[in-house]
Amino acid sequence: MPMKVGIVGLPNAGKSSLFTALTGVAAEAANYPFTTIEPNVAIVPVTDERLDAVAATVGASKIVPDTIAFHDIAGLVAGAHRGEGLGNKFLANIRETNAIVHVVRTHEDPNVVHPDGRVDPLADIETIETELLYADLEQAERRLERVAKTAKTGERRPIAEAAWLREVIAALQAGRPARTVPPPPDVPDAVAALSPLTAKPVLFVANVEEGSDVVPAAVAEHARAQGAQAVAVSARLEAELAELPAEEAAMMRSELGLAESGLRQVVRGAFSLLHLIAFVTAGEDKPAQSWHLRSGLSVWHAAGLIHSDIQRGFVRAEIVSWRELVDAGGYAGARDRGTLRVEGRDYVVADGDVITVRFTP
Repeated sequence: MPMKVGIVGLPNAGKSSLFTALTGVAAEAANYPFTTIEPNVAIVPVTDERLDAVAATVGASKIVPDTIAFHDIAGLVAGAHRGEGLGNKFLANIRETNAIVHVVRTHEDPNVVHPDGRVDPLADIETIETELLYADLEQAERRLERVAKTAKTGERRPIAEAAWLREVIAALQAGRPARTVPPPPDVPDAVAALSPLTAKPVLFVANVEEGSDVVPAAVAEHARAQGAQAVAVSARLEAELAELPAEEAAMMRSELGLAESGLRQVVRGAFSLLHLIAFVTAGEDKPAQSWHLRSGLSVWHAAGLIHSDIQRGFVRAEIVSWRELVDAGGYAGARDRGTLRVEGRDYVVADGDVITVRFTP
């Protein structure tokens, strides 16, 4: 299953334009709130030049990039946690995602209506974050009621979870996100059971004027304070560029002095939110495929991503970095140079590794 990323923000912040730029699929957009009722979802291939280079080097039959799912979720408004603007439905859509892309309007455009009649990025961010906090607070209080009843039996797990939930509630009441409260060691699945919105990693996308690629200082500082990341994208420009042939889009981007596409910035930022690294499997007349694994995990875990049978029968893995493989002209050359090595199941996968798992069926 691809990673799910929810695109959120106030109405007319540029969410649907960003979605169009990211996916090449025209999300419905109009100059009034609640245009998007059901979340638009698109599965987007994650382009990676390393995968292309490996495929060409080994003579792969085809290229199969990993994917990411972007969910264009309708605009939240103040009072969403109480159901304002269909808020409960939208908050539930966010809860199903792995990470959040928070689109913040920073550009002035009199032709695009702001729901509050002014452009104030920090105020807009506060509106969204407040709604997520309130939604989590209600969820945590309901969860605590259920867990506290079980805790009266004296069982260790519910007692530990109830104590953790009280800490989460105190943090939320103080305006701090749930991610600031570490999960209890005795209940590792406590966060999954609560599914707090404010525990999800966040990438702020500053929707800037055309031709700009600089995150406004106020947004950048807020992101740093939250332990989040921030990128600058002109959502409308990127949506327009997405409709052009690749060469024309690249030429226009160059003329505007933009180093790379909004797609690359947001996709790269989204993957880094969950500390994911890429590895490749490839062979002659076989598919060259990219995969994403949480940083710090072993090649045995990587084998499980490829197929459960491969993980179950794992014997060893042949590892070479993508650059060394390409420089050597293939597996044979890498083996002659000594850059292709054999590793056991505990080897920690590095970003850009090309992996061949040997296993017993």
